[in-house]
Amino acid sequence: MIQYPGFDPIAIALGPVKMHWYGISYLVAFAVAWWLGRRRAERPGSTWKAVDVDDVIFFGMLGVILGGRIGYVLFYGLKYWAADPLYPFKIWDGGMSFHGGLIGVLVSVAIFSIRRGRRIADVFDFIAPIPGIGIFAVRIANFVNSELWGKPTDVPWGFRVDGEVRHATHLYEAALEGLLMFVVMWWFTSRPRPRLAPAGLFLVIYGSARILVEFWRLPDAHIGYLAGGWLTMGMVLSSPMLVAGLVLLALAYQRNQPSGNFVPSTEVSPAAAGGGGPSRSGSSKVGAR
Repeated sequence: MIQYPGFDPIAIALGPVKMHWYGISYLVAFAVAWWLGRRRAERPGSTWKAVDVDDVIFFGMLGVILGGRIGYVLFYGLKYWAADPLYPFKIWDGGMSFHGGLIGVLVSVAIFSIRRGRRIADVFDFIAPIPGIGIFAVRIANFVNSELWGKPTDVPWGFRVDGEVRHATHLYEAALEGLLMFVVMWWFTSRPRPRLAPAGLFLVIYGSARILVEFWRLPDAHIGYLAGGWLTMGMVLSSPMLVAGLVLLALAYQRNQPSGNFVPSTEVSPAAAGGGGPSRSGSSKVGAR
């Protein structure tokens, strides 16, 4: 058992101005996302420019904030909205939904793709390895805020909080949906993959990790379990992600279309190696190298 030390959720207080760790975690998430995006754009053969990264991160940021808040109200806060029509605008009361943020990002990225003339699938693949570190930062902020604790437990790594030992499910999510997903996705996208394979893998990893952690995480008190004393809203919202990810992965490798995020490579024929020039039959499909 580990004693929860207790943290002040306010990181900086300057008179009436207060900056919370939760808000800082989002700033860190967006800053790291921008830096990682720039790193990906600098890779040899990348079709992305620095200005493209700047814009897609900006659109993604709007999607996360607006979608996250709207999603929380629709998925978890309808009861509060019914009692207070202004509840969606009271962001100081907290309440963000990852699944709502994901939907927001899908919409904002689609708008970015249309404006830039890029394939939506390629943009999703480009940003797929980026969110892991941001998710890690936000889940650590949940831990600092002492929120989203899991079920009571007697495991030695449980945390004693408010007189009861509980699963630190925010740390589980930080490890699985954050660090593990980032490492796997960054490795997976270190070389060209079939179009939509990175996006599919992202959905599979997050969906499966979230469903797993939900077995130890307590549901929101005003919602409770949806069925059977174990089914949570998080499971319901994450299951379509897992299914969609598996479908995208299967389709990606079945079609084996090259990603538009890299300049297509051409193989050199034996004759070309002797000075005859590049072969016209060189494959540009992923995995041909």
